Amino acid sequence: MSLIEAFLAAAETYPQRTAIDHNGRSIRYAELAQAVWAVADLLGPSPGTVGVPVTYSPGTIATMLGIWAAGGAYCPVDPAFPAQRQQAMLTAAGCRTVFDPADVPWHATGSRAPHRPLAAVDAERPAYILFTSGSTGQPKPVVTPRRAIATTVGSLRDLFDIAADDRVLQFASLNWDTCFEEILPTLTAGACLVMNDEAHTGSFVRFLRLVERQAVTVLDLPTAFWHELVHYLVEDRFALPADLRLVIIGGEAASPARLSDWAALDTAHLRLLNTYGCTETTLITHAGDLCGPQAKNQPDTFTQVPIGWPLPHVLQHVSEQGELTIGGPCLALGYRGLPEATEQRFTTVGGVRFFRTGDRVEAAPDGMLTHCGRLDSEIKIRGIRVNPAEVEVHLAAHPSVAAVVVAGVTVADHVALAAFVVPRPHADPAALDAELRAFLDSRVPRHLVPSRISIVGELPHTATGKIDREFMRRHLS
Repeated sequence: MSLIEAFLAAAETYPQRTAIDHNGRSIRYAELAQAVWAVADLLGPSPGTVGVPVTYSPGTIATMLGIWAAGGAYCPVDPAFPAQRQQAMLTAAGCRTVFDPADVPWHATGSRAPHRPLAAVDAERPAYILFTSGSTGQPKPVVTPRRAIATTVGSLRDLFDIAADDRVLQFASLNWDTCFEEILPTLTAGACLVMNDEAHTGSFVRFLRLVERQAVTVLDLPTAFWHELVHYLVEDRFALPADLRLVIIGGEAASPARLSDWAALDTAHLRLLNTYGCTETTLITHAGDLCGPQAKNQPDTFTQVPIGWPLPHVLQHVSEQGELTIGGPCLALGYRGLPEATEQRFTTVGGVRFFRTGDRVEAAPDGMLTHCGRLDSEIKIRGIRVNPAEVEVHLAAHPSVAAVVVAGVTVADHVALAAFVVPRPHADPAALDAELRAFLDSRVPRHLVPSRISIVGELPHTATGKIDREFMRRHLS
């Protein structure tokens, strides 16, 4: 069953249930299905790749599902990104049209039947295009087919044990694939997706009160946010909401210290699920319970927090170098318009196609994997994969920059970008930091702007003449 078929089946089974609770407004499954068909009608059959300036609204959800109902591919674009970046993404994705979620006709009338038959669409056709960071300075479009997202969502419904009475908070940015982990298992199970502006105020008090008031049962949080939340719960002795049954974390390495703090709270009844995955392998491929009723190990036994075991739909192989490679029906088609990059990262072993993750792992005797670092320089910034070389390309384009190197540094419980910049002779070092930030703000999203920019006379080198990135990390951490 395709993803859109699974949603429509849930809408037919639970037409009067709340599909989306948006700031207290209830949108029933029947109403959402009607809006989805209305979007599909406006787009027409086989609309190709549709760019969507996403907003935190039910309209974005209806637009995404409507594109799939029409047989098209969804490509979210953040309207807050610089205009140059937005246009580069739309071009790289091959978008034939752009549909604004504000144009969703929620109360369309006429002959549109909410449960009419779907046109057949090949499972290998693209479902969506998202972007990862590369070394060229240009967005790198990952093309995910319909069979990959349908297979993965089915696995996640089982992994999360999503039922019709669940209420799942939609917290992740709608520009990144983590949001699919929240939206799609929920809306294909007849459960309720909670969208509320209170979740994004930056106040943990307001966040937790919202979770309690809305009787949220499932949270899916970036690991960095979870670190901060645990610190708040410990310091302020704030109790977790009673209805909460599952907390999912992922995006970067979890801290053993924060895990111990979590276990010391009143959390024994709660599942704490650590997850791992790549955009090219469609959401989550590995998971393991760290704490709670399904945990197989005590939290205080970990010196490094494991990423867990492969999900049932995932094939895995660990190379002699310790690199995790992933195969199975979850694999993306590749990078659109970039055959060399696709060939470099997607390989075939014994007739089976695998994606080279670039992550080094170690396996315990029971098969549980632990992440041991990268084989390249890529890092995660609050769950978003970043290649520092992309930032270096943009900084090097500034006329006052003679040389630059960018690396990831650890700050408290999260990873941040830091840059060493050597100015040209005519540059004013005192003003260069602000100039570079303004320059980057006009070209790249905020997660690609370094937290720290150090103006230096020369870059640090090792004895062999290479850039000493480890010195940078030690100096700036």
